[in-house]
Amino acid sequence: MELKQQLKMSQQLVMTPQLQQAIKLLQMSRMELVETVHQELLENPVLEDVREIADQGTNSPPTPAAANAISPPNESLEQTIAADAQFQDRGARDADKKAAEIDWDRYIENHAMQGPMPGGGVYRGSSDELPSLEATLTKTEDLVDHLEWQIRMSDLVEDERGFAALVVGNLDDAGYLTIDGVEPKEVVPKLAAEAGVDPEDAEEILQVIQTFDPIGVAARNLRECLLVQAKHLGMDELVLKIIDEHLHDLERRNYPAIAKKLCIEIEEVYDVAQVIGELEPRPARNFVANEPQYIVPDVWVHKVGDKYFVVANDDGMPKLKISGFYRAAMKGNAQAKEYIQNKMRSAQWLIRSIDQRRKTIERVTECIVDKQSEFFEKGIEFLKPMILRDVAEEVGMHESTISRVTSNKYVATPRGVYELKFFFNSAIKRDDEDDIASESVKQAIKKIVEGEDDRHPHSDQKIVELLAKEKIMIARRTVAKYREMMGILSSSKRKKYF
Repeated sequence: MELKQQLKMSQQLVMTPQLQQAIKLLQMSRMELVETVHQELLENPVLEDVREIADQGTNSPPTPAAANAISPPNESLEQTIAADAQFQDRGARDADKKAAEIDWDRYIENHAMQGPMPGGGVYRGSSDELPSLEATLTKTEDLVDHLEWQIRMSDLVEDERGFAALVVGNLDDAGYLTIDGVEPKEVVPKLAAEAGVDPEDAEEILQVIQTFDPIGVAARNLRECLLVQAKHLGMDELVLKIIDEHLHDLERRNYPAIAKKLCIEIEEVYDVAQVIGELEPRPARNFVANEPQYIVPDVWVHKVGDKYFVVANDDGMPKLKISGFYRAAMKGNAQAKEYIQNKMRSAQWLIRSIDQRRKTIERVTECIVDKQSEFFEKGIEFLKPMILRDVAEEVGMHESTISRVTSNKYVATPRGVYELKFFFNSAIKRDDEDDIASESVKQAIKKIVEGEDDRHPHSDQKIVELLAKEKIMIARRTVAKYREMMGILSSSKRKKYF
């Protein structure tokens, strides 16, 4: 063994912080990008939003630096700073001149003498008369809060309320009483032991909770949930018997089997099934907070004549520029100069990265529109098979880049708003014809199901045969997979007897 030094040359790919930031910005959704830009505006004093400056009343004509949302990559930092400083100086002079022309004393006097707005005006009153900010906020009622309020209003004693609180704390999103890793029949004894109450008393307390609003909450399974609701509504013994003993056949719509076991007519079973179908299998449905999901398209596709044009959506996006205010602060202060130069480099790289992101999304969208032109003209049946490699080769980028560009990005087209990933589909072989996109096959299956006889729905094998007539050759398991992806039930569950 010996200790020695050795020189070696090698090449390796290093991810610089700037490159990591560019990749991160590329895969962000539009809302995430806007939030990131606003955060950078707060943290980096060198960055400014052109729109905010315009809103402050500067009426001077825009300079090239202010007119462009993103500074061109080939523009030098010194040119940008000089142009921005000139823009700010001109705006300040115009604002001072305009302010000097206003007689502020007369304006304030006239404003104070004005009375309430007549007729169609809205009188807001003083600030003391207005409701507080907290009074204007709304909040969806939570299931736990709703049940705890009912527990407090009930005649349960302290120990019983402790058990009831444990029950409410172990409800899932559907309103069922479940504990991970514990059998349903062992849930109540476990909670009873924890609350220090007798298991038999715990069952009675649970029955009381199940009659709270919503009816059937805290049930341990679907059967118990439906039985509680049926008993509460006073339904007859036949309904209770079918729920209690034949729920599996009812779920599979096997009405003949139920009729045979109960020795009744199938019409009667069908009527009972319609009644049971009105019950709520998920008691907590109305208490689940479904926040609206807003989609803002990243690009627009406009049709002008016979051509389609792709335009980036800049609405609501801050227009960044580098401020010239800090140029004077760099003189005579080495520490401030180093700090400001670092901030300027960071700001310039952010501006270039956002500009590159916008251009990349536009290029990829233009390629998609070109390859899927028949879809935009004729509809979803003409969607072509396309994979990431097809677009990557066309625009000269890596497949991973295309994947980042199309994730969480939306395009507004004359046919609706779609995620960019929607246009990428695997190919399904067709006899003597071009391949067809998997999304088009799904739509073909949907049309077949919509046009079937409700009393004699098509099986998956029958759908395979009907697709074969259209020269679409797929396996039965593929039909089943596509059917489940679209939320279409099996033929036995789609069948209607009357």
